[in-house]
Amino acid sequence: MINFSKEVLPNGLTFIHHHDETTPFVVVNTLYKVGSKDEDENRTGFAHLFEHLMFSGSKHFPDFDKPLQEASGENNAFTNNDYTNYYDVVPVINIEIPLALEADRMTHLNINKKSLNVQRKVVCEEFKENYINLPYGNAWHLLREMTYEKHPYKWPTIGKELKHVEDATLEDVQCFYDKYYQPSNAILVVAGNVTKENANTLVTTYFGNIEPKKVEHKKFEEPLQTVAKTKTVHEDVPLNMVYIAFKMCDRLHPDYYVADLISDIMSTGNSSRLTQRLVKKEKAFVSIEAYITASNDVGLFCVEGKIADGYDIEKATDLIWQELTLLHTEKITDIELLKCKNKMLTSTKFAESNLLSTAISLAYYEVLGNANLINEEEEKYVSIVTDDVQRYAKEIFVKEKSNTLFYLKKSAT
Repeated sequence: MINFSKEVLPNGLTFIHHHDETTPFVVVNTLYKVGSKDEDENRTGFAHLFEHLMFSGSKHFPDFDKPLQEASGENNAFTNNDYTNYYDVVPVINIEIPLALEADRMTHLNINKKSLNVQRKVVCEEFKENYINLPYGNAWHLLREMTYEKHPYKWPTIGKELKHVEDATLEDVQCFYDKYYQPSNAILVVAGNVTKENANTLVTTYFGNIEPKKVEHKKFEEPLQTVAKTKTVHEDVPLNMVYIAFKMCDRLHPDYYVADLISDIMSTGNSSRLTQRLVKKEKAFVSIEAYITASNDVGLFCVEGKIADGYDIEKATDLIWQELTLLHTEKITDIELLKCKNKMLTSTKFAESNLLSTAISLAYYEVLGNANLINEEEEKYVSIVTDDVQRYAKEIFVKEKSNTLFYLKKSAT
């Protein structure tokens, strides 16, 4: 059981406190409710660009990292389609340093020609290295664009195309900052060996005087898919790959937990179905995995596999479909389901023992609308039965709802 308290400051900042007296550290985690889905389709990559720009210093702290390093602290950040998260970890005696840093860059970030040029170059190099020059690097650009028709999930967090970040102007990034980096669009978590009273006083001191500003978010819809989609590309890659994606429910839907367990049944561990049958027995794939995107809105259930050299591509794809449709006709055993549940619960318990993981999770569940999901999700997994697995498999693993990307070697025909 993770105990926490929550309050909303007059300026709209959501503040969550978790007391852990067993640690000498404190985590200051700031989540902004802005991800790549909040971008304009013709100006993408801004959420990720800001993940970097936020380390360019601010009015009172021209070097963000130096004060934290001097305080024996560490920090990092990550961005996805739904939100951007920043965290700082310091000895509790130095708690005021990250609070001062985060409050200052929430209001007085150094957005100038120099900082933009530096961070834009970093982001563009990352785009080239991981998405253009890396084998299979653009697979998710292709798969998302094919799968989503209207929802801005149709481009990845890095951006739809490199040119959008290359052409970003000071005015563009300033507008993005002014719109989304506001206290009412943020969730601040203070977790560690600091009392609620002390944390409240400090958060009010550093963040309470920031002026409120209303932030409006668009609502997105995605039509139901009724026709299968297929795309084939030929690139300079070592092995043929196949990706099959199905749109699934949103993160808060009860069937999210069913889909999560199905992905584990299919590919988590050496004893999983896809590994045992398609890698070890059939030797059709060098590697294969199933996973979900856990998106706040319409998510994806994906299967991707590297096909063994010389193995027939269509036959390999048919083997995946045989495993997916087998879930329609044959119930998994209670033992198989229990094993996956136990793995899931063990992973959850391990995460709960980590202070940083707890702080990030509290912010994440709050952005979903209920921070107490950190204590409720275990029961949601436990309550799933084999009938749920079969029912949901029948619902989503349908050819007409599939999106298949064949990523083939140039020599393949």
